[in-house]
Amino acid sequence: MISVIIPNWNGTTLLPGCLDSLRTQTHPDYEVILVDNASTDDSVEMIRREYPEVRVLELARNLGLTGGVNAGIAIARGEIIALLNNDAEASPAWLTELEAALARHPEAGSVASKMLLYDHPKTINSAGDFYRTDGILGNRGVWQQDDGEFDQEDFVFGGCGGAVAYRRTLLEQIGLFDEDLFMYCEDVDLSWRAQLAGWGCVYAPLAVVHHRLSATGGGVLASYYNGRNCIFVIVKNYPSSLLRKHWLSIIHAQLKIAENTLRAFRGNSARARLRGQLAGLCGIPFLLGKRGRTQSLRRVSDDHLLSVLTEID
Repeated sequence: MISVIIPNWNGTTLLPGCLDSLRTQTHPDYEVILVDNASTDDSVEMIRREYPEVRVLELARNLGLTGGVNAGIAIARGEIIALLNNDAEASPAWLTELEAALARHPEAGSVASKMLLYDHPKTINSAGDFYRTDGILGNRGVWQQDDGEFDQEDFVFGGCGGAVAYRRTLLEQIGLFDEDLFMYCEDVDLSWRAQLAGWGCVYAPLAVVHHRLSATGGGVLASYYNGRNCIFVIVKNYPSSLLRKHWLSIIHAQLKIAENTLRAFRGNSARARLRGQLAGLCGIPFLLGKRGRTQSLRRVSDDHLLSVLTEID
């Protein structure tokens, strides 16, 4: 069985498209779990009325994406855990293709989907995540035309959390999402732990979803957590042996972000990004204990990690 977990906060207008797409799945055995983060709209009432097949987990307070997903995983019955944003719509073969990719690659602990923009369905949102040696993360193929370049199955650093699947055995070994991240970069943090433990991530180009970009996030909130959590991910996960080689490029990349932020400082999002960076630096002492636990998972060599990281000049 596959368990599909959908984190939700005030998503009444988005959920019908998402849930209708799951009703058309060709996979014969799956469940859908909607985790509601204390919505103030009628999301829960609408789901119970119009989608009775969906298991609804109501949380008393907003635990963020990380806490919500973890709560969903705790009640999930599947051996494969698939995550889907409430602002995404899955193609009918999505679950079938995710499972097939895992079956073909027992060394893979996760599967990345091909995410296309809902309003521009020939434009790529993500073909899996990359992570650069300077600590900058991103989506492969983002904003590029879907012209065949990303039609091949391949191993990537990780999958974008908006449409990804994980083996339960992977999560049992490396742990769930870090709830201190709250939202943004939580998928990259988990991908780091998986890579350190020796689990790969395979990109499945036929597992297609269409994403309404930033329909449930973005703006000031996204800027703050991206600024903070990018630093959190480096401190927690980047191995010391590689830090000694790449620390200058990591610092340069963060300073470049800060410089660009200061140039746009009058903008609310720019100021939020800078606050996030400062919060990330202030959080370093708190993260050292987490770093020790993360590094204890490591089972692979520097050469292996460099093979899945994107080198920069």
